[in-house]
Amino acid sequence: MKTITRKTMLYKTGVEYGDYTMNHVLGCAHGCKYPCYAFLQKKRFGQIATYDEWLEPFLVSNTLEILDREIPRLKAKIKSVQLCFTTDPFMYGYDDIKQMTLATIKKLNDAGIKCTVLTKGLLPTELAEYSKDNEYGITLVSLDEGYRERIEPGAAPYVQRLASLRALHESGFKTWVSIEPYPTPNLVEQNIGDLLSAVAFTDKIIFGRTNYNKDVTSYTGHRNFYNEQAKTVIKFCEEHGIAYHIKKGTITE
Repeated sequence: MKTITRKTMLYKTGVEYGDYTMNHVLGCAHGCKYPCYAFLQKKRFGQIATYDEWLEPFLVSNTLEILDREIPRLKAKIKSVQLCFTTDPFMYGYDDIKQMTLATIKKLNDAGIKCTVLTKGLLPTELAEYSKDNEYGITLVSLDEGYRERIEPGAAPYVQRLASLRALHESGFKTWVSIEPYPTPNLVEQNIGDLLSAVAFTDKIIFGRTNYNKDVTSYTGHRNFYNEQAKTVIKFCEEHGIAYHIKKGTITE
């Protein structure tokens, strides 16, 4: 695959549930149709010109060399490193990205640094050999595969994502699910209870609304809809002993 080089890698994130992060790929082949904040950010700063360009990922070839320089300097400040916030560490169908991500996690773990992973791809079985401090997550906003094919056409099928997450959970790792951006009924008719039941085995659920989407803001009662869905998530998590985080702006007055 195509590659680029960078000068820096690890940085403190401003995301509300994050610490340090890194993004060792530019772009994402998952092709999500809801407005992707990562694409919008990269376009705003002139790193990507078009969405078609965004869909062709570039691997940062000198990732490991940068980490060799940055880990000793930043290690004392880092509580955890999340992979990733503006790309996908296990991009579906990209073995080069998978191998670089695994090497990255090993390097961070060897330095005593915990990793937190989030993907719309598949969590590889090799992760079971890594630090038990690591936490692994998937994004899952529906169980409707037709919706996935429309909205996340290049991402891994939902059933396969869930299976890869469950395998790591059963291997003794902490697992989590990001239910964000959750769609309004005009985008897909579904019962959030079915989705929650499918991920009831996990340790944490993050829930958030869809942003930047006219289809959502034009949906009558979208604020009340998200308020009610958030309440359902909270009740479910409290009843099942699951940690949860409701993203800022999801619940409104």
